Amino acid sequence: MNGKSDLIAALRQAVGDDHVWTDGDRIAPFLREDRGRWSGTADAVVRPGSTAEVASVVRCCMAAGVPIFPQGGNTGLVGGGVPAGGVVVTTGRMTRIRDLDVLNATMTVEAGCTLAQVQETAAGAGRLFPLSLASEGSAQIGGNLSTNAGGTAVLRYGNMRDLTLGIEAVLPSGEILNALSALRKDNTGYDLKDLLIGAEGTLGIITAAVLKLFPKPARTVTAFAACAGPADALTLFDILRARCGETLVAFEYLERFGVQMVLDHLPGARDPMAQSWPAYALIELSSPDPEANLAERLEIALAEAMERELVPDAVIAGSEAQNAALWSLRESMSEMQKHAGASIKHDVAVPVSRVAEFITRGVAACTDYMPEVRPCPFGHFGDGNIHFNLTRPTNMTDAAFLAHYAQFNRIVHDLVASMGGSISAEHGIGLAKRDELPRYKDPVALNLCHVLKTAIDPLGLMNPGKVLAPR
Repeated sequence: MNGKSDLIAALRQAVGDDHVWTDGDRIAPFLREDRGRWSGTADAVVRPGSTAEVASVVRCCMAAGVPIFPQGGNTGLVGGGVPAGGVVVTTGRMTRIRDLDVLNATMTVEAGCTLAQVQETAAGAGRLFPLSLASEGSAQIGGNLSTNAGGTAVLRYGNMRDLTLGIEAVLPSGEILNALSALRKDNTGYDLKDLLIGAEGTLGIITAAVLKLFPKPARTVTAFAACAGPADALTLFDILRARCGETLVAFEYLERFGVQMVLDHLPGARDPMAQSWPAYALIELSSPDPEANLAERLEIALAEAMERELVPDAVIAGSEAQNAALWSLRESMSEMQKHAGASIKHDVAVPVSRVAEFITRGVAACTDYMPEVRPCPFGHFGDGNIHFNLTRPTNMTDAAFLAHYAQFNRIVHDLVASMGGSISAEHGIGLAKRDELPRYKDPVALNLCHVLKTAIDPLGLMNPGKVLAPR
């Protein structure tokens, strides 16, 4: 190919004129991430409608030496889908449910299916696909796979690696990897599926997947429990885990500052308790057994916690509306933070046994550096994943606060590393943490990542600049 015009012509031949966009206004939404922290440029946005078309697009770009930037629903939080020239390949037209096998408890879906679409299809068959995210109406399965998404139910069901049996992907060579196995046991060589899951599109474009399904819950109960802080919340979690076993699906930790932002800015939000408390746990139990008395089980566990003076107050939802209202306090928190000004966000993980210690030490270290900063830690206490967010002081501008981004990252990430944790729990590395990764990743493991990237993508054209910093 002799230039951009030849490439555009080849792409239009591959997917049709209507699905190659070059107009500035039309491609603008694909050039920036949701929070506005990163934006980029692209020569075109291409919308293939099948795996074969994805492969044709990849071959065209590779022949022209033009970088490819895979993109799903563009709901990522680390800049992993932001282009830097070249061609954006978006999977939004690939929305087929290829197979639904109720007896095998699997569903084969294309990468452009939204998470909500998959959830609804599973529910229609009397089954559950348990991944749950605030952005599930727009987040696509391909993006969920590429970031190894977690969500609120990891405690019970695991993250996307745990929820996936097989994948189909187009490699940088333009070859189609057919690893759409629906088997629970298959020891025939390396697990290529897990290599591409979590790779953020740097090793290929995931086009379809075989997902695990679970029995649809027949009983669900949700509670909101007050506590003095993270140490008491961790003890409460241990009580619930012992008393409720696998029926414990979610245990989310929230602090009053975050809850108050939701109450102040989310229309219709109401405080479920008569007075405010320093922190809260949002708890959910579920079971496929229609006879399971989950409310009684939860009441017994909470009564024990109250006797031990860990929980001064608690409410148990008595209806679906009350259940939704409690969950809205958690699911709206990230969005409502915007009303309080700029925030510096960290998606980190430490061993479950150390989450309370991490929050306590993290808050102390950050307020020691900037006394008036407003910490807002919350998240998936039960699997060690904390969203350790910092909201700007009320007397500081957004720009002045964000100028301290690097310093706060160093404070938080050094603490996480000292506790045997990870600087990225479920959002990925993308652009946001790419340059920090060498400080915290085992050098042998990091070198092996570079070796794999070079072997699979020798031209370095598949989502370049993400995850791994150029050497």
